[in-house]
Amino acid sequence: MPSLPAVFLSHGSPMLILEDGRAHRFLKGYAAELPRPTAILIASAHWETAEPRLTAGAAPETIHDFGGFPAELYRMRYPSPGDPALAERAAGLLRGAGFPAGLDPARGLDHGSWVPLSLLYPAADIPVVQLSLQTELGPEHHYRVGAALRPLRDDGVLIVGSGSLTHNLMRLQRQAADDQPPPAWVAAFEDWIADKVAAGEIAALLAWRARAPHAAVAHPTDEHFLPFFVALGAATPDGRGARIHHSQTYAALAMDAYAFP
Repeated sequence: MPSLPAVFLSHGSPMLILEDGRAHRFLKGYAAELPRPTAILIASAHWETAEPRLTAGAAPETIHDFGGFPAELYRMRYPSPGDPALAERAAGLLRGAGFPAGLDPARGLDHGSWVPLSLLYPAADIPVVQLSLQTELGPEHHYRVGAALRPLRDDGVLIVGSGSLTHNLMRLQRQAADDQPPPAWVAAFEDWIADKVAAGEIAALLAWRARAPHAAVAHPTDEHFLPFFVALGAATPDGRGARIHHSQTYAALAMDAYAFP
């Protein structure tokens, strides 16, 4: 089976599904560039637990974990099958690496998962397992989680981190055009991450809070950037990757995506 990359996707607002734009069009076309996965394991910024947990139901529900959006969004469903066997195998890999991983057969897919997957794989015919974050444990923990899950790629599992390259909701410009140049702080943060990824500078990336320009503005809290480190950890050990998409939504939400071979 051809090797799949580990991928980081910025999922932006739930309106990503309804609003045409550069990120919307990228996600709609990106699956055609990949071998078809046997399953998808996706770490979402919108599920935080004390220890790693994985969805283990056979038919995960679609969770509408947002408010104030058009009724059309609340009618949407992403009826992908779950994969209890994959969830159990992933939990076993995590336990073998020293993580007290657990299974949650009742948990569904939140919008950090089903929003981007609805554009990537609209037929919802690929099994999906979602992985939780442990926000207080930081990037190195999530890097090690990704590394523990790396063997799943050999079985055709697409490992995805779903968050946002920048995520400061107080800085959004709701009327900004899709092609409007980003604020200087967004551009500086985006470019620093892209440079470090291209060079495989894992130590610098893990220390992004102290070393990246405008880190505190780009991410007042950590949860939307931690899925990046799950994907980075699931990469081959040199950590080199490529920015495969670059755009912004509402000026302040960087929608960059990365692939790690």
